[in-house]
Amino acid sequence: MNRREFIRRTLAASLASALPTEAAQSAGPIPKRKLGRTGERLSIIGMGGIVVVGSPQNEADRIVREAIGRGVNYFDVAPTYGNGEAEEKLGNALAGYRDKVFLACKTTMRDRGGARKELETSLSRLRTEHFDLYQLHALTTKDDVEKALGVGGAIEAFLKAREEGKVRFLGFSAHSVEAALTAIDRFDFDTVLFPFNWVCFYRGNFGPQVVKAARAKKMGLLALKAMARSPWPEGVKHDYPKCWYQPVSDPAEAELALRFTLSEPITAAIPPGEYRLFQMALSIAARFKRLGKKERQLLQAKATELQPIFRYPHNA
Repeated sequence: MNRREFIRRTLAASLASALPTEAAQSAGPIPKRKLGRTGERLSIIGMGGIVVVGSPQNEADRIVREAIGRGVNYFDVAPTYGNGEAEEKLGNALAGYRDKVFLACKTTMRDRGGARKELETSLSRLRTEHFDLYQLHALTTKDDVEKALGVGGAIEAFLKAREEGKVRFLGFSAHSVEAALTAIDRFDFDTVLFPFNWVCFYRGNFGPQVVKAARAKKMGLLALKAMARSPWPEGVKHDYPKCWYQPVSDPAEAELALRFTLSEPITAAIPPGEYRLFQMALSIAARFKRLGKKERQLLQAKATELQPIFRYPHNA
């Protein structure tokens, strides 16, 4: 038996006895955690608006009601999700629930005028007078950060909107360690939304630096890509069309992956935009317990077989 097969069998055997029964999978509400220094408490699983893209409005309404009924109070969306479709459908689905949820939105605009225009459009589509969190979306390079935070940059629109009560807290999402660390250093953001992922941590040295820097400033940490596995292998069918990466779909491995992220000092994780993976994440979160030492060792060994979707440094 080679090393790879040994790891696979050991992982499977260790998890088999720990998998919950079907009855236990839906037991209990989703736990909540503090969001940095904001004073807010969010469900440890958030719902990304991309989940409702491609669904008829009545189905989107049902998905949102079901999530809220299970204890989800954190919703995150962006105008780029379905070219505004996610905002429109989520806005309709949240009618009657707006004061019960923490609603986050984003903009890819880096200039003041563009950011303000996109903010107003998003507010209208989502049928709300304010966002609880407004974020610079997908910061990737240091130049990206400099544009957004410089003179005439998007941050000026953010600050004006906060003065007007149109946004409460300010944050950013990033897809590189370099951009995230620069943003954290340059401005007093309330939150960071970042790919905190087991393979990236163990194989790509990607993420621990951001956790450390954000915690030093008492920022809230929110997670993307917790259930990502690797780039799509060549020749493998892309059976999750909303995922540009190969997600963790095996229930046992998904349980470890999500528990890894939520065992870090993370407030909440946003699962992939596929409804079936979102459902899986809700079930895992409802029975969440922190990762044990042996489970962490098994996950670290498993990561040696995989390629991370992000690395630090970028060209490592």
